[in-house]
Amino acid sequence: MMSSEYVLELISVFHTGPVEPGTCVQKLVGNVPTGVILKDVSLEVHGGELMAILGSKGSGKRALLEVISRRAQGPTRGQILLNHVPMSLRLFQDSCGYVTHKTQLMEGLTAEQTLDYAALLSLSSKIGSTMRDSRVRQVLADLALTQVANRTVDQLTPSEYRRLVIGVQLIKDPLVLLLDEPAWGLDPLNTYFVISILSNHAKKYNRVIVVTMEKPRSDILPFLDRVSYLCLGDVVYTGSTRLMIDYFRSIGFPCPELENPLMYYLCLSTVDRRSRDRFVDSNNQIAALVERFKLEGAPYRKYSGPPPDMDHSEHKVPLSAYGRPSVLRTMPALIMRSYKMLSPTSMIGRQQFFFRLLLLPAFFFMLWNFYYELQDYQRSFLSRGGLIFNCISGTAFLAAASTAKTFAIHRTRYYHEAREGLYRGPLFIVTYNLFTLPVSYVMVMASAAIVYYGLGLGDNWKDWVMFGSVLWALWAFVEQQTLALMMVVKSSYCAAATSTALTIFYLLVASASLRSLVGLPEWLYYLGHMVVFRYASAFLHEQMFLDKMENFPVNSTQNCPDNNAEYGCRYRNGTYYLLERYHFAHNGPDLGRQDLDLWTNFALSFAFSGGMLVLNLVLYLVPLPSFIKAKFRD
Repeated sequence: MMSSEYVLELISVFHTGPVEPGTCVQKLVGNVPTGVILKDVSLEVHGGELMAILGSKGSGKRALLEVISRRAQGPTRGQILLNHVPMSLRLFQDSCGYVTHKTQLMEGLTAEQTLDYAALLSLSSKIGSTMRDSRVRQVLADLALTQVANRTVDQLTPSEYRRLVIGVQLIKDPLVLLLDEPAWGLDPLNTYFVISILSNHAKKYNRVIVVTMEKPRSDILPFLDRVSYLCLGDVVYTGSTRLMIDYFRSIGFPCPELENPLMYYLCLSTVDRRSRDRFVDSNNQIAALVERFKLEGAPYRKYSGPPPDMDHSEHKVPLSAYGRPSVLRTMPALIMRSYKMLSPTSMIGRQQFFFRLLLLPAFFFMLWNFYYELQDYQRSFLSRGGLIFNCISGTAFLAAASTAKTFAIHRTRYYHEAREGLYRGPLFIVTYNLFTLPVSYVMVMASAAIVYYGLGLGDNWKDWVMFGSVLWALWAFVEQQTLALMMVVKSSYCAAATSTALTIFYLLVASASLRSLVGLPEWLYYLGHMVVFRYASAFLHEQMFLDKMENFPVNSTQNCPDNNAEYGCRYRNGTYYLLERYHFAHNGPDLGRQDLDLWTNFALSFAFSGGMLVLNLVLYLVPLPSFIKAKFRD
């Protein structure tokens, strides 16, 4: 791809794909109604040119971009060539860019940081930091974003946001840039601004740019070097914009004076559905125009402009020609980008900071206030048991809520970048966990310290570390569980609710707080062996009670030298409390059952969390159906 002139060619392209949204079941079994979407499309665009694909809704504009980018679902026939080389998915990902209709950026980053990380993820490791920084500054200048470089993404205007989305693709210097409705939702002035920037980029760097538009204004006509009209997948006209008016005049459709030629011929290429007679007449007329262009349109498809002025074109060798960055470049870039999202300089950053670092400590501070201060009386046995349950359940519930709230933006960005071939699912989930697990560990340990030291549960720092570490294992397990759910569930609320419902089931079956393990039916007791909460709760109960809390009195005047219900002495010590909830090897008919084994339960708590992490790695290796991935990109 080192040629001084670049050309994108489509030769007799046909494409069949879904013509209706289809139900979830139809999508799952691959039975969505399909039809021919593109019919014998032939066109070409040269370096330095801006082409607009025009057509009404359903004409096949987006499908054409999907076919060019090799993302389209369904059979495609014909040839797509870039510099006479067949376009493959890898070639497109390496040398081209695609700005989709809707793209979500990381809102906690500034405009400059967004482009910095885009450069780290897309530019080769061979390109030094000086050239990379220069490229970022150049793109900011080309897109008129220099003045807002330090403004966070959520503070940008719609026009600035759209230009930044374009800049994320321009940063790798693509030979071909496809844009789906780049000016959608913008006012006329900003539409003119965006199109003029794209036209200037094409000519300045000798690049191919193709945009789709549904309602083109007349003021952008001078920027369009080529135009293609589509109607229900057929080509009504494609070629030079300068020759468009002459062509339609020659076949009997001159553009009236004071009319917008782009909209006039777009209306001419649109089926009129206001009545049956108009539908039939317009359909017949468009069919005649399509056939006419097939017979007479060949000269208009060919390049008719002056040769590109290479003396004034920059980057004769595109930066994309240097290849992709290495994994050693990609991993730290993803991790550092996630840490940047914790910056409290923006609303999104403050939300991320709160949910990742302050939410659980705030809850544990409430627990400390509620339980302060624990007395050494008989009622303290149940109070401490309730404290353990609240620590376990609160950690689990807040892990589900925090993950659902903070992961969604990372997930959506992953689906965009994975489609561009920047990295794959396992690398994403590994780097995400390298970021989130240390952060959550610091938060959980700080939270554990609030109740452990604040309520006087002990003074041995090793016991505090184990207490907090088991709670962190529960946090990590529920976090991984929620990540797995969010692979297929788009709504953060639904993912959090589902994860919470599963957690409630775990607590009912295996926590030994709401129900004693001793009294469970045999099948339910053994089912609990498959739940991490069984082992974490058993560890915390054993650490808190076993052979501890000797002779706690009923009150300040009545001692309890032994178990004696008559005097209100239910528990002689913590071991008697545990006997009501857990099996000991010497418990008569339950001989052989042993629920309390401190280090085994400690290890198994982490084994479950590690197992969920491995499961997520496997899930991100398995290809998901395209309709599931598509909903996270839209």
